[in-house]
Amino acid sequence: MPEEKRILVLGSGMVAPPCIEYLTRSPQNEVTVACRTLSTAQTLASEFPRTQPLSLDVASAADLDTQVAAHGLVISLVSYTHHAAMRALDDAVKEAGITVLNEVGVDPGIDHMYAIKTIGEVHEKGGKVKEFYSYCGGLPAPECADNPLGFKFSWSPRGAILSQCNSASFLHHGKQVDIPATELMSVAKPYYVMDGYSGSLRYKGNPEFIQALAGIGWLDQEEKSWLKPEITWAQIQQRLVNAPASDESSLVARIKEVYRFPNVPESERIISGMRWLGLFSTEPASIKDGNILDTLCHQLAKLLSFKPGERDLVMLQHKFVVEWRDGKKDTITSTLELLGNPERYSAMAVSVGVTCGVATQLLLDGHPALRTPGILAPYKKEI
Repeated sequence: MPEEKRILVLGSGMVAPPCIEYLTRSPQNEVTVACRTLSTAQTLASEFPRTQPLSLDVASAADLDTQVAAHGLVISLVSYTHHAAMRALDDAVKEAGITVLNEVGVDPGIDHMYAIKTIGEVHEKGGKVKEFYSYCGGLPAPECADNPLGFKFSWSPRGAILSQCNSASFLHHGKQVDIPATELMSVAKPYYVMDGYSGSLRYKGNPEFIQALAGIGWLDQEEKSWLKPEITWAQIQQRLVNAPASDESSLVARIKEVYRFPNVPESERIISGMRWLGLFSTEPASIKDGNILDTLCHQLAKLLSFKPGERDLVMLQHKFVVEWRDGKKDTITSTLELLGNPERYSAMAVSVGVTCGVATQLLLDGHPALRTPGILAPYKKEI
């Protein structure tokens, strides 16, 4: 009989089901799905054979160590905020004699594989890649982008929002360009076939909206002692901008004083969008984890979720400016466009979850490219 392989999946969010479905195709794979909330893990585990639920808080090192020791392979689908700097662990991982495979979703993941493939083909033909651009976005399909943010959540709302609040560094004509997190959305540009760099795709108007939410204070992750049950959205807004009162006219006037909008039409559009999100409402807010960001994300998850019959879109595009031996230049473009299935899985869940499942099975099968102990990622042709 083939040896049983015990797999621990940390996280039961939107990308977990297609990953687990792929892994349970193999009869020797036994899956444990772990989540802080046992009922959530139970619901997911009930959908697949040889899958058991587990209540586990990954912040508890002792409990996490116990479960890692009890399984042969671990998949982390929890928020990136729980992950260490992986490359710093390389020596310890090699000493332990284990393989840690990273970046096996869509972005990062599929994007690396397409890039490595094309760059390798260019080099084999004697060419040089002079410029490389990579863009990826998880979006609602165009017909479903019917809200002020032009966005709906096909993955963690917190992760989606925070991904737009990271710093950025890239090379431009041989020089490093660094953009601080506070300015990232302010440098977003329209993208058709123009020059660009590694970045995320959003519909027009979204970056400016996120930048305004950040500038006003809605993305603050620090715990607030005043953020108590029964506080209204308008009262939260009042505290954030230090307005004299919590009526809408006072709030809007103060927002215009403390945040510099690019122009009047943009200020009206964004303030109208904040009204649509309920941020001037006298309704009590559902406080989450004692901070503004998680409280807002809970609200966004309710308002910006996909409705029955709606579908998402994953769009990934690479552009390579190539110079051949004779001096001729070409632009090579590769595009992945994947629409979700409203009756089954979202495009994001498939492109991340199934890709992760495939990589996991290759690791379990002892594929030669993945046998080397250490921190691995799909940067080599072999992988």
